[in-house]
Amino acid sequence: IKKQQQDVLGFLEANKIEFEEKDIAANEENRKWMRENVPEDSRPASGNPLPPRLFNDSRYLGDYEAFFEARENNAVYAFLGLTAPPGSKVGVYISHSKPQA
Repeated sequence: IKKQQQDVLGFLEANKIEFEEKDIAANEENRKWMRENVPEDSRPASGNPLPPRLFNDSRYLGDYEAFFEARENNAVYAFLGLTAPPGSKVGVYISHSKPQA
């Protein structure tokens, strides 16, 4: 989890994308907010959703795997709901949903 968090933060910092980091380990209110705002279809089969989880304000964007896929496809700005800066590689992020069991 820590490596994934560092990967996301490193990318955002390197690309000068403003963000607010919320610590769910030290703040029960942040933990509760995250758990309540992860959509039902994005929750694990058992237990609680684990970080990192990305939001744009209160809109849920996805987990680390979704972020990583968007980054690999040069579609991170679209994934984050942001306009890419001029001259950056921009792709279209297509979400692949997992088949329902």
